[in-house]
Amino acid sequence: MGKMSVNLCGIELSNPVIPASGTFGYGYEFAELYDINILGTFSFKGTTREARFGNPTPRIAECRAGLINAIGLQNPGVDRVIAEELPKLKKVFHKPVMANVSGFSLEEYVEVCSRLDREEQVGWLEVNISCPNVKKGGASFGMTPEGAAAVTKAVKAVTKKPCIMKLTPNVTDIVSIAKACEDAGADGVSLINTMYGMRIDLKTKRPVIANRMGGYSGPATFPVALRMVYQVYAAVKIPIVGIGGVSTAEDVVEMMLAGATAVGVGAANCVEPFACRNIVEDLPRVMDKYGIENLSDIIGGAQ
Repeated sequence: MGKMSVNLCGIELSNPVIPASGTFGYGYEFAELYDINILGTFSFKGTTREARFGNPTPRIAECRAGLINAIGLQNPGVDRVIAEELPKLKKVFHKPVMANVSGFSLEEYVEVCSRLDREEQVGWLEVNISCPNVKKGGASFGMTPEGAAAVTKAVKAVTKKPCIMKLTPNVTDIVSIAKACEDAGADGVSLINTMYGMRIDLKTKRPVIANRMGGYSGPATFPVALRMVYQVYAAVKIPIVGIGGVSTAEDVVEMMLAGATAVGVGAANCVEPFACRNIVEDLPRVMDKYGIENLSDIIGGAQ
């Protein structure tokens, strides 16, 4: 069997498969179904300073090749994550976990990252910079190189663990934003987050989602994500976590050829709770089929 391990920002993963934030909760729910230690790691639910109920319902709409969600960062807040969620997780997951951090101001990002950086179980901080910045009238930090760099510098000043900046695809030039993060000290980038989408109910003639629009994810986004990973890999030297429409072991290999060191699996977990386990178990077969002895050797191989 070929070697599946990869090194993500100085931490060894047994394989590159990472359930993406928001699709895997805090892990222990899936641990009731299978041994989640088979995973490389996973990114837990986006965490903010205060508890959030999220957006009004309905907030999920199905599509032919994916789904649209407008959950709105529902989470119990960083205090309860540290006091309750992480101890429960520690009982079932014995590897470093990726902490996903969201915020509505620079100060909130700094505080939440600083708090989670001190937790032994946390291996990486995945800083989601596609959330609204209410102090700037609803613009997103991740929409401009300047905004992305500002968050990167701020969180790097208060953390010792690797910071991976999660980028939005809803921009004209994702490459310049990734480069700005790298120049500001980011240890890695993850891309892509969801794309804007919506559905309209033909009976009511109104948007299906109460928020009108939401984040579109699923298999149809894979070619877009792959293209962006390919472009960013050519421009930066830091590791990339490739995310977007991944649902098979073949998708993982393709994403790594584009330039991803590790690969996030998102919407597939909502359709098939065993998706990530199945992908990990199928990787040796796919590696053998395409003559791959070491997954690390194929990173960026299509460039």
